[in-house]
Amino acid sequence: MSDRAPKGAEVRLEGVVKTFGAVRAADGVTLTVRAGEFLTLLGPSGSGKTTTLACVAGFAVPTEGEIFIQGQPVTFEPPFKRNVGMVFQHYALFPHMSVADNLAFPLRMRRRPAADIRERVAWALALVQLEGLGGRSPRQLSGGQQQRVALARALVFEPPVLGALDKKLRAEMQLELKHLHARLGVTVIYVTHDQEEALTLSDRVAVMNQGRIEQLGAPLDLYESPRTRFVAEFVGESNLLAGTVVAAGDAGLALVTRAGLRVPLTPGSARIGETMTLLVRPEKIALAAEGGALVEGEIAEAIYLGEATRYVVRAAGGEMFVVKQQNLGAGGALKVGARVGLRWDRGSERRLA
Repeated sequence: MSDRAPKGAEVRLEGVVKTFGAVRAADGVTLTVRAGEFLTLLGPSGSGKTTTLACVAGFAVPTEGEIFIQGQPVTFEPPFKRNVGMVFQHYALFPHMSVADNLAFPLRMRRRPAADIRERVAWALALVQLEGLGGRSPRQLSGGQQQRVALARALVFEPPVLGALDKKLRAEMQLELKHLHARLGVTVIYVTHDQEEALTLSDRVAVMNQGRIEQLGAPLDLYESPRTRFVAEFVGESNLLAGTVVAAGDAGLALVTRAGLRVPLTPGSARIGETMTLLVRPEKIALAAEGGALVEGEIAEAIYLGEATRYVVRAAGGEMFVVKQQNLGAGGALKVGARVGLRWDRGSERRLA
């Protein structure tokens, strides 16, 4: 059987609100998921990502707002009429059924002919590399194999939209899901709290916070150019410097933090008296000898990570910096207590809202 799954459908949410008592789990979510896109809803527990997907799939009815799939309104349609395949967090496999019967279940519910069911079940098993295991029960499979069965069941009826909840995927399954997405062209809405997983899998990521989308963009944009402190802290590790802009002589500017640390600023990047927060990613910082560095301090912690060493550097006034340095030579890590300078390319820092 060839990969005959239809191309993915566009999913559009307009002002979706979902309340549970006084809690606004989704708070005015407006979002267009492009046809065939892999979009991840990323955020901490309680951010509204799972509720948003539940509204798309039909397992929750919005309190306000509208949802459209391929331009058709589905806000009040039951799940079985939306044609959204779902991979649930704990797989939700039927323990009393064989793997093949688990895969056949959504097809039987759609009253597909028996011959078509057999063909599609075989296709789905091959899709997730579980040929020959159709007769086993879920309890006879490893956790990774159960994950594959859940994915196959969600794809077996060839939905234009696939929704998946945040059961941490094994590394090989992340790559397989990425390959399957490219192969089938299905629209994927994925929910996770794991930022590394989101960056690995997604075309775009919607970072959610308190029921709202804090920022939407490609993984590179979210990491390199976060707009808010929340996104900067949630997507990757961050050094955040909050303070006031002062004159630094010869028309230069510096940021003075609350701890009294002075950090030179790129000319023209701010105004005197302005308060601002700067982001500098740990891997953008280089360790250098004291003198002429942007910041000077003392190594408070050094953790060897194999390909890199993670340093925590205590600067003047107690301001702490995290630095990640690739282990390119055989010289070994710097010792705790060593005095160092910190440098980064001017302009590599990012200003946050």
